[in-house]
Order: sequence, then C-alpha cells, then structure tokens
Amino acid sequence: MPVSSDTRTVSDSLTADAGTPFLDVRDLHVHFPTDDGLVKAVDGLDFTLARGQTVGIVGESGSGKSVASLAILGLHRRSKAKLSGEILLDGEDLLTVSDERIRSLRGNQMAMVFQDPLSALHPYYTIGNQIVEAYRIHNAVSKDAARKRAIEMLDRVGIPNPNRRVDQYPHEFSGGMRQRAMIAMALVNDPKLLIADEPTTALDVTIQAQILDLMKDLQKEFGSAIIIITHDLGVVANVADAILVMYAGKCVEKGSVDEVFYAPQHPYTWGLLASMPRLDKDRSERLDPIPGNPPSLINLPSGCAFNPRCAHRSEVEGDLCRSQVPELLEARPGQSARCHIPAARRADIYAQISGEERIPVPDQISAPVQDLAQDHVPVPVQDKSSDRKP
Repeated sequence: MPVSSDTRTVSDSLTADAGTPFLDVRDLHVHFPTDDGLVKAVDGLDFTLARGQTVGIVGESGSGKSVASLAILGLHRRSKAKLSGEILLDGEDLLTVSDERIRSLRGNQMAMVFQDPLSALHPYYTIGNQIVEAYRIHNAVSKDAARKRAIEMLDRVGIPNPNRRVDQYPHEFSGGMRQRAMIAMALVNDPKLLIADEPTTALDVTIQAQILDLMKDLQKEFGSAIIIITHDLGVVANVADAILVMYAGKCVEKGSVDEVFYAPQHPYTWGLLASMPRLDKDRSERLDPIPGNPPSLINLPSGCAFNPRCAHRSEVEGDLCRSQVPELLEARPGQSARCHIPAARRADIYAQISGEERIPVPDQISAPVQDLAQDHVPVPVQDKSSDRKP
C-alpha cells in the first residue's frame, strides 16, 4: 500500500485518542415500533469526530446512515422512535437536552445538507428569504444585515450574480445551484458540525466534483467537522479522512480511507469495492454486484446479518456465521471489522479476489476494538494530493 510521511491515522477521527472529540456517538440505537414489528434502523453505533476532520458513512439504502444523522440533529423527537445511547456534541448529550436547547444548536452549532434540495427548500419562498430566516433565528440582526449575509454566502458557494439570485425561487435554480444554496444555508451560521446526506446525488460528474471541492474549501475556512453520507465509495475517497461502513444498522468496518480502500477487512466492503468501476486497472469482466438484497430490519437474519449474501461463509468452521453476531474487532491498529473470519485469513482472501498485494495483519490482534482503543499505533496514510483513489 502506498504510504507517505503523512502520519494521520483513523484513530484521530474515529476514536478519542487524539483528545476530546467534538462529536462522540456511543452505542446509539434508533428503533421504530410498527404494526409489523420493531425496526432496528440503527443498532449500536459508535464513532467520534474531531473539528476539521471528515468521516464518510457508506452503505446501501436502508443501512441506517440517514437515520443516524437525523438522530444527531434531534429530528426523531416528534416521532415514535425509541432512542438510546449517547450523542455528545462538545461534551453535551443531545439525547437528554430539552427541545429548546436542541433547536438552539440545530442550524447554529450543527447543520445538515439534505439529500434532495428541491424537496428540502420551500417552494413558496425565495432562496434569500430562507437563508435570511436561518440566520436571524440565531442572530439578533436586522433584515438588511441578514440579506447582506445571505448574498455573501451565495457568492461564497459560487452562485453567479448573487445579488439577483437571492430573490429567485428554488425552481429557478439548476440542480447544482440548489445544492450550493443548501450548503450556503447550512453554513450561514458557521456551524462546527456539518452533515451532508448524499450531497452529490443526481448531479453530473462535473457538478459533483465542484460540490465536493466546495465542501473541502469551506471546511478549511470554517474548521468544521463533516459527516458525509453516501453509497458511493468514489465520493468519500477524495474528501474523507476515515470511512465507516454500515450494514443492517450496524458498523461492519471502520478505518482510514487508505486502509479501507487498499486493505478492506469485511466481505461487504469487498463487495462494495468490486461493484465500483476503477480507472487504474484494465477490466475485461463485468462489475461484480453483491448478490441478493439488504435484509429486513424487522426480521434480521440470525448471527451475522450479512451471512445470507456472503460468498465466504465456508471460511468459518461450523455454523458460527448463522448463530452468533460477530463483535467489532480490530484487525490492525486503527482498523476494525465485524466478521468471524480470522483477520489474517481475510487478508489472504482479499488478495486473491482483488489481485492486490497482501497487507500483513498482526496475529496478536483479536480483542474487541474498544479494549484496544488506547493502544493505537500511528499508521501512515497515502498523500491524497499525489495519487487519486480508484
């Protein structure tokens, strides 16, 4: 795996070793009671994030990515959802604060770019009015001052002629411009945490690149912590410091971008990578999709939730995959996975199926990841500026 002198590690952004994290999600559960049964949308999620860093949460539709982000913003409070665990924002538990307190934080200290800006933006109000409202809720300023701020933000996110566009309606904006307007609204109060839910969905490749570059530039300017939610590994490759892979409401793998791309540890991650086109290799065969469909979150398979779709169940002796839920274990310092296949064997399997060079795995690592949180060793990662990801 290519390395450089840059020694940033996933432990800087997904564990608390680098000091007190700005966002600390601990054993988060979000369940929805229905007539058909209990939907376990998020089932024991843990991760941390520091200011100025980006974590990408990836997985298929229905894996719990968006539900977790809405829980952070407190948007499940008026639903029948049952939440447990802790969501600490700068040390304050968002699950226990009052509704008034969560409203004061939402849009100010934390903000979200929603998946579909045309649906998220109100069709009856101009873009400028909606940004002005978001700004005046948290700042005691006049309408004129708020309008100037709205024009400033539209200009900052690259909207042409912001003085004119500020008075236009969402339907008068193109898809890329609406997404930029959503980002302007989210950042108008300089939030410390930005959640971007599928920010490049339905945008062409050129606009996607512009939106991602914009988010990176604004992060440098404001020092925000960013969570980017997507099913596209290619999106997070260029913007994230770390990746958290979710399946059936659980984290099945987490690690630095370079570790997950070059030495993935979970069969589900192998499937995601195999189904993604690569520019650095000649491909004579069709892309290999993951067989089957994601499981029902009401009736999850026994044991490992991925076992009905996993092509490597035979690597585990007995019926362990169908009878026991695997723990999240550390495969190497800073990278962990939820799989019964021994870590050393997983490295061999991935080398065989991908043709990549085998990355050695320490034999002594076999304890739950939370027990090893204080023993992380810095793992050098690839310099993103010199080599694009697949």
